[in-house]
Amino acid sequence: MNVEEVFKNNEKWIAEKLAINPDYFTELSKGQSPEFLYIGCSDSRVTAEDLMGIQPGQAFVHRNVANLVNNVDLNVMTVLNYAVRHLKVNHIVVCGHYNCGGVKAAMQPADLGILNPWLRNIRDVYRIHKEELNAIEDESQRYNRLVELNVQEQCVNLLKTAAVQEAIADRGLTVHGWVFDIHTGRLIDLKIDFEKILKDIKEIYNLY
Repeated sequence: MNVEEVFKNNEKWIAEKLAINPDYFTELSKGQSPEFLYIGCSDSRVTAEDLMGIQPGQAFVHRNVANLVNNVDLNVMTVLNYAVRHLKVNHIVVCGHYNCGGVKAAMQPADLGILNPWLRNIRDVYRIHKEELNAIEDESQRYNRLVELNVQEQCVNLLKTAAVQEAIADRGLTVHGWVFDIHTGRLIDLKIDFEKILKDIKEIYNLY
């Protein structure tokens, strides 16, 4: 696809939206009040709106390599605080995906340069769950399980933040861990018990 086609597609998209609702862009320009903060992977095959079947304005979206919630990453922390404290989202979703290149790269015994400090977060997830992961003989299944555990640990990282703890207490915000199965197109809810996790970690991470 060349750049000219992108702009042609944009014109087609505008026409389609206006055919359904002549006031679509007028309403869109009035502001946003999304229900979801979606934290996903930067992988070009995985798009939040398509996966969730939602429209622009319904999710505030942040994407990075391997869907990490790193407490020293000012980008994700800024997005998180803005979405929770100003947009007042009611749900935060961390969505990983099987066959994730970032997760696979983290498991390679190689110096990957500038990627090293970023991928170390995933290697730490492996270290925490080493016994479970090493017991899985099939390599592809082990990677898939690491994808799931990485999502779980990023949800834990969310629960460590003051903004999320405050929103849970004040208005019942919920945290979700999902995985997109890139082979079938299905979204899988990992059913992470965030209330139990929060209770377990609050002895150390009680910020609100």
